[in-house]
Amino acid sequence: MSAAASGDDRVHDSFPTTAPSSGTAGLSGSSELVAGVADSLRRVAGFIAARRERPADGPDLFLSAEQALVLGHPLHPTPKSREGLSELQAPLYSPESRGSFPLHWMAVAPSVLATDSSWTERGRPVAAPRLTARLAGPAPALPDGYALLPLHPWQAHEIRHRPETAALLDGGLLRDLGTSGPHWHPTSSVRTVYRTHAPAMLKLSLGLRITNSRRENLRKELHRGVEVHRLLRSGLAQQWRAVYPDFDIVRDPAWLAVDTPDGAPVPGLDVVIRHNPFGPSDDVSCVAGLVSPRPYSSTAPEDPPGHPAEHDPALRSRLAEVVTRLARRTGRPRGAVAAEWFLRYLAHVVRPVLWLDGEAGIALEAHQQNTLLLLDADGWPTGGRYRDNQGYYFRESRRAELDTRLPGIGERSDTFVGDEVTDERLVYYLAVNNVFGLIGAFGSQGLADERLLLAAFRRFLGHAASGPARLRTSLPARLLDSPVLRCKANLLTRLHGLDELVGPVDSQSVYVTIANPLHC
Repeated sequence: MSAAASGDDRVHDSFPTTAPSSGTAGLSGSSELVAGVADSLRRVAGFIAARRERPADGPDLFLSAEQALVLGHPLHPTPKSREGLSELQAPLYSPESRGSFPLHWMAVAPSVLATDSSWTERGRPVAAPRLTARLAGPAPALPDGYALLPLHPWQAHEIRHRPETAALLDGGLLRDLGTSGPHWHPTSSVRTVYRTHAPAMLKLSLGLRITNSRRENLRKELHRGVEVHRLLRSGLAQQWRAVYPDFDIVRDPAWLAVDTPDGAPVPGLDVVIRHNPFGPSDDVSCVAGLVSPRPYSSTAPEDPPGHPAEHDPALRSRLAEVVTRLARRTGRPRGAVAAEWFLRYLAHVVRPVLWLDGEAGIALEAHQQNTLLLLDADGWPTGGRYRDNQGYYFRESRRAELDTRLPGIGERSDTFVGDEVTDERLVYYLAVNNVFGLIGAFGSQGLADERLLLAAFRRFLGHAASGPARLRTSLPARLLDSPVLRCKANLLTRLHGLDELVGPVDSQSVYVTIANPLHC
């Protein structure tokens, strides 16, 4: 399993149907890749040193979990590279160093403001400018009709030099109000910021290259977040939660952006207003942070009798701590506890994602960083949440059905994708990255036998494909029947210099073929 999962960055015998257009992309990409690897390694070393100096987390459990992913994607060559972020800026803007900062604010004239909102309170709609005004705290007085637009401080400094932004500032259609207000905390995505007890998180544009993309919001993504919220409110969420009450999508129901006087979107001047459903006492963690080793940790729970530690306790993941604690409390073998934990995860997280694909034709890009897991007081999985307004795939074959649910769906969000591409992405994100990655973490950390967990996953998929509680999605049968799977190759994607937010969805990244560990 570990070997199969590592195929994320290995070349087998198949390449994408659309190759990079430039014959020199590999050459220019190689120098960028080397620089990115060096930058990532240097930053990780600094994060580890900072954590060892100050190991204690704060009282907000959600924030602590969001800032715990110090090592990043285990199968990415540059998981922590942030080209353009200076040594002075990094501690403030990095979740790994528990950074925090006030936001930069601009006032936007009504003639160039673009916005939409499905945010409601007590059944009444709330406009996005009203929400940002609340979140700003004490702020300078605004000219009549102007709206407050929050920006990441790094982005605000960089974007003022772009010609479109400079013209808006010179013409008074944008007014720079400077940095003010309470501190916000970067989460695992770096650009999405959180504040304890605030009703919303803010997904900001940030022109840094993080993993495979420069993280500036695209207008279609802003539309997509509101569209999905409206789609769920049309009755789909009620239908979904009647079957799986413990799973939901973290909604992105409002946004603000800026247009030119001619009506063209201005890149980089936009914000997604994301609903914050979590309180500081909620034990909720993105799966990537849960399974990642923590080389800065100085303590770990003792192993239960008869289960000697096989790995350095200072490298324990939170997953290892949870499973070890459950085994000690129950007196059961750690492998048995891990297997039950895994089965509960499949029931509370994976099955609801499969249901949404089968019943509504909506596939989620549910990789480990986008998947949030809710744990009970003992550490057992009890529910899940999905987040990310980029990561939705509406099946083209279900267009008419989805249009009936929400007329005009996809017209501005550009979310409909051919079924073959949808299947490829769902296989990679949900199966390879998420579930196989989780199985690999159990195995590599000495918590369970990967072969037993793969067998459990096969049984789960068999019930989903053909049992009395079978689901309509084609994914379980594909995973069971195909001898090979398509897998994103992050190394090749970076080597070719591809940005996953640019271009057609079927050629934004490089996919390769790997052996399917589920196929017998």
